[in-house]
Amino acid sequence: IGRRLRLVAERWLVLVSLFVFWKGSFAQLRYAVPEEQKDGTAVGNLAKDLGVDLRTLKERGFRIVSISGESPFRISQDDGVLYVDGKLDREEVCERNSVCLINLKTVLENPLEIHYVTVELADINDHAPTFPEARRTLEIFESTLPGARYQLQAARDPDVGSNTVQQYKLSPTEHFRLEVKDRGEDGKVPVLILQKALDREVTKSLRLMLTVADGGRPPKSGTMEVSVDVLDVNDNMPVFTKDVYSVTLNENAPPGTTVIRVNATDMDEGPNAEIIYTMGNNDKLHELFHIDSATGEILVRGLIDFEVKDNYELDIQASDKGMVPLTTDKSIIIKIVDVNDNAPEIEVASFSSAIPEDSRPGTMVALISVKDLDSGVNGKVSCSLPEEIPFKLMSTLQDNIYSLVTKFPLDREKVSQYDITLTAKDAGEPPMSSVKTISVIVSDVNDNSPEFSLPAYTFYVQENNVPGQLLFSVSASDADVNENAQVTYHICRDCSENNKYASVVNVHAENGDVYALKSFDFESVKTFQFQVLATDSGTPSLSTNVTVNVFVLDQNDNPPVILSPVSANGSSEGVEEIPRNVEPGCLVTKVRAYDADIGYSGWLLFSLQEVTDHTLFGLDRYTGQIRTLRPFTETDEAHHKLIVVVKDNGNVSLSATATVMLNIVEPKEAFAASDVKRTTENDEEGNMIFYLTITLGSVSVLLIVSILVLIVMQCSKSTDSSSKYLQDTNYDGTLCHSIQYRSGDKQYMLVGPRMSIGSTIVPGSNGNTLVVPDRRRTPAGEVREKWAAMKGAVCGDGTLLSGTSVAPWQFRT
Repeated sequence: IGRRLRLVAERWLVLVSLFVFWKGSFAQLRYAVPEEQKDGTAVGNLAKDLGVDLRTLKERGFRIVSISGESPFRISQDDGVLYVDGKLDREEVCERNSVCLINLKTVLENPLEIHYVTVELADINDHAPTFPEARRTLEIFESTLPGARYQLQAARDPDVGSNTVQQYKLSPTEHFRLEVKDRGEDGKVPVLILQKALDREVTKSLRLMLTVADGGRPPKSGTMEVSVDVLDVNDNMPVFTKDVYSVTLNENAPPGTTVIRVNATDMDEGPNAEIIYTMGNNDKLHELFHIDSATGEILVRGLIDFEVKDNYELDIQASDKGMVPLTTDKSIIIKIVDVNDNAPEIEVASFSSAIPEDSRPGTMVALISVKDLDSGVNGKVSCSLPEEIPFKLMSTLQDNIYSLVTKFPLDREKVSQYDITLTAKDAGEPPMSSVKTISVIVSDVNDNSPEFSLPAYTFYVQENNVPGQLLFSVSASDADVNENAQVTYHICRDCSENNKYASVVNVHAENGDVYALKSFDFESVKTFQFQVLATDSGTPSLSTNVTVNVFVLDQNDNPPVILSPVSANGSSEGVEEIPRNVEPGCLVTKVRAYDADIGYSGWLLFSLQEVTDHTLFGLDRYTGQIRTLRPFTETDEAHHKLIVVVKDNGNVSLSATATVMLNIVEPKEAFAASDVKRTTENDEEGNMIFYLTITLGSVSVLLIVSILVLIVMQCSKSTDSSSKYLQDTNYDGTLCHSIQYRSGDKQYMLVGPRMSIGSTIVPGSNGNTLVVPDRRRTPAGEVREKWAAMKGAVCGDGTLLSGTSVAPWQFRT
């Protein structure tokens, strides 16, 4: 204490000697005082040091002006001394500053004077060093190498200088040493350094004592307990309790059967001592056995078969659960006990899944081997096949090996695949057997020609078709397959001598569609035939041809042709003379017309377009006959003109007109004209009878042939093909209404089994044939002469064949 007082006195003298008095208003003073001084302790005489008269202190209000809170000092206005006012704690005022200064501001009024006073608080050793925590725990792995450093928290002492922390001390231990680092203002920091490796299995924990002391006199100290917990490291491997594991097991043991239980231990603790049991990486063994990872119990999982393997060696691993697991291996020998439990096995060593259908008997299809994993009688095997298949088994030089060969010729079109069941049976008691099915495909050989869907085709085509238009289709199939069944179509142009119409059609090579290369004309060609050739794509290729009969159907494309009356220059005009004394209903004349079309299109209707006197003449619309309606009178004109329109019955009717000039004459003039005509008509009558005889004979033969052809065609047609081509609404149930044909220079019309509406068959005719002249090849004069010759063949009522008629008076004898 005396020393510190001397220091304070020396500082006081220094401050007084350095005092500078500011003229009239300012002075700076500095004092020093130890901390922890009692209240009222004098620090210094301010009035004396400032040279202020003590008598004026109160008047001038000598005081301390505090800016931040209350000041720890006060000035006595009686003697001008600066006293301690309260508790002076340097650590509280200045915290950790090494020099603690308190600045004061004093004021004197009248005149105003301001003086600054600095008070330095000197430190004393009034605090002991302390650690932030009384106990510290360190966790150190036993695998930590010597030299590892563990920094501890530094002790704290509020004092400064030599009164603060000066040294650390560690209780004796062989595993650690203490190192102290001086961090300057941060103080000294203790560091533990591992100098000997730890072993958890020997020492699980250590308890150390760290002591800290300051430099005071006497020194003060503090302590902290350091606990070291040695953490386990997985440094011990599991150990099996037995050196050798061996066991026997019956084959076919059910799944879940316990084979053996293994056990291992580990000296570590926690997860490092927990054992997991596993089997080696053998997929086959994993299918047969399973080990419980927790208990080490080995169980049967799959089928244990002695014939597959009579013993097993399992590799078992015992591993702990450490971060880096340690493992110990152990082998377990399992011996399998045999029982008789195997059926024969069939193997197809060499197999031809496809065999050509033209293979000869004895061709090998497959090589069959049979075996039985059992031994002795139980392993003796026989093999057999069904009897009804065209295959057989033949023994080879090696036991239990057979060859499968063909027994009969094969036909793919009858059977394309055989599923052959092989049966193998052993000689055990009771015997065990097994079956195996193999599929043998019979491959195709091009041994079948294409076959058309019909033996012959009949089609009906409208005339005036558009060239290139699809007419119809033919279809052929081949019983073979693949390229042997790919059919192409061609028009066979050299298949027959009577094949001249093959050039007017063409067939699509792939689908059999037949197209016309030209337009057909019914009046030129009514029927023709050609042959289509179907060829497959096999090697060598096979072909078949079929005859196609084509009937050209008529369309209304021909207008009526006026046959009578016809003038000398070829126009449709005629002049007739009528006696004035004819009775009503007398046939005056008849307009004769011809239409090259048939059926409805050839059915003609007559009408009057223009007539001089409607009351005098009438026209039959179906026959074209012009008759008188009343007797002639004296007042009737002698010349009459009638214009007759002839129309066919087509959808779009075509027409022609004829002009008939009628002259009314006295009876004597009419008879004279009749006598002139009679001689010519008698000559023509003989020719007409000859022509009719030839015509009737030809028509009868043609009718019989046509009926036979129609019967054969109807019988050979299927219902589908008939309906395909007979849907035309113009048909009334017969194949054809009528057929026009030519004989010499004459043209005939053959009427079918049922006549069209409006057709007329007159008594005395053959009921089927209409004789008409060929308007295309005969000049107008010849037409007129031939029709004049036909006038001799009249019926009883004056009606000509084919519905024509002439006036009775024109054929009097």
